[in-house]
Amino acid sequence: MQEPLLGSEGLDYDTFPEAPASPRERTRAGVLQNRRVFLATFAAVLGNFSFGYALVYTSPVIPALKLSSDPELHLDKKQASWFGSVFTLGAAAGGLSAMVLNDLLGRKLSIMFSAVPSVIGYALMAGARGLWMLLLGRTLTGFAGGLTAACIPVYVSEIAPPGVRGALGATPQLMSVFGSLSLYALGLLLPWRWLAVAGEGPVLVMILLLSFMPNSPRFLLSKGRDEEALQALTWLRADSEVHWEFEQIQDNVRRQSSRVSWSEARDPRVYRPILIAVLMRFLQQLTGITPILVYLQTIFDSTSVVLPSQQDAAIVGAVRLVSVLIAAVTMDLAGRKVLLYVSASVMFVANLTLGLYIHFGPRPLTPNSTLGLEIMTLEGTEQPPATSFNYLTLIPLLATMLFIMGYAMGWGPITWLLMSEVLPLRARGVASGLCVLVSWLTAFVLTKYFLLAVNAFGLQVPFFFFSAICALSLLFTGGCVPETRGRSLEQIEAFFQTRRMSFRP
Repeated sequence: MQEPLLGSEGLDYDTFPEAPASPRERTRAGVLQNRRVFLATFAAVLGNFSFGYALVYTSPVIPALKLSSDPELHLDKKQASWFGSVFTLGAAAGGLSAMVLNDLLGRKLSIMFSAVPSVIGYALMAGARGLWMLLLGRTLTGFAGGLTAACIPVYVSEIAPPGVRGALGATPQLMSVFGSLSLYALGLLLPWRWLAVAGEGPVLVMILLLSFMPNSPRFLLSKGRDEEALQALTWLRADSEVHWEFEQIQDNVRRQSSRVSWSEARDPRVYRPILIAVLMRFLQQLTGITPILVYLQTIFDSTSVVLPSQQDAAIVGAVRLVSVLIAAVTMDLAGRKVLLYVSASVMFVANLTLGLYIHFGPRPLTPNSTLGLEIMTLEGTEQPPATSFNYLTLIPLLATMLFIMGYAMGWGPITWLLMSEVLPLRARGVASGLCVLVSWLTAFVLTKYFLLAVNAFGLQVPFFFFSAICALSLLFTGGCVPETRGRSLEQIEAFFQTRRMSFRP
């Protein structure tokens, strides 16, 4: 008797084939499969939250200290300038230390170690009895920020599967922006000492959560701890069937079991990805992001825009947050290079618009200084009060918002992501620290000399320079940056071994 078709089984016949999963079902399945990766990423990027919080800590604090009746804490213009900029020197030192700690302690322990200078720095500022405690506390929080800036992107990229690595790669920048927004909000409610106390909260939560998270499987394999690496990968993927991925990572690590020597560093297959990552960090700062954020209110005061500093911070912070969210959503859909092109183009237009407006537009009513920064002395700034509102005065605000949007949706988060993606495994720890060192040294130089350039050549000249750098960034992206969307770290590394310019055959 012939068996009924309903019960038949075989490779070539299926009575009721399963319908393909809908996009919503695939998304839900991906979230469930990667939920532990998301948790580990969240625990790590709390360090970026603290970094963003510490970076703008001076925004509400300097005005308060300028009005302080305590002579030991009262800040003049020069002291306020150092209090604001010394953070970048600490961050550069943190990047330098990451060159050693990233490979010595590992990615996770290096992030956890950053909590030590961070907690001490906040404690010094909260209990400050003199300028030296403020400067030392600021330097230590900068050191912690530089260390996490080098370690967290590497940790996130090494634990994330290719399908979500782009979105997760944007979370460090996203959390940094969220940390800055939190500081601005708390600054309206808390005195400056309690702001420092509040800054320790995210650091302590980060330590607690990371204690339960695994280390990077790639780092564990590089130290010969294969069994721990397999356990870590199994836990992260929430799946016991990870042997194919584990073997792929293991083969790549074995091929690079030794550190890069100086002779090997001259090999294009080694120095090319490192040079790309370093130049991207260098160009990122030269677009003008740090001076524009630091001297935002001063720029507005010098371009006829009169807004309370709290509104400036809220507007810029909101634009940054929305733009980074856009980048996080589209990075794995549109690709890295498309967003870099759009980002550089938008920043070019914004900087050029600001430069042309300052050169040809109306002069400001009065040159004011905010946040304890030096007063800009620009010729022809004293004019009689305006009798009517001039809509042209909205151009600097709109152009600045456009610049922040362009930066935050491309060259802000993607440079950090590509740094962690393209660097070779053997040099990843050292090279990521080098990238952070170059970045923050460049930021320090730009921040210290921005006002000098303005006083010597005019405010429009720096913006023309920034726009030229944005145009150069477009050429650099087209000629040197590979598209890494959907590629595993092993595939990206193999690409550089072939010395090709593109993944396309």
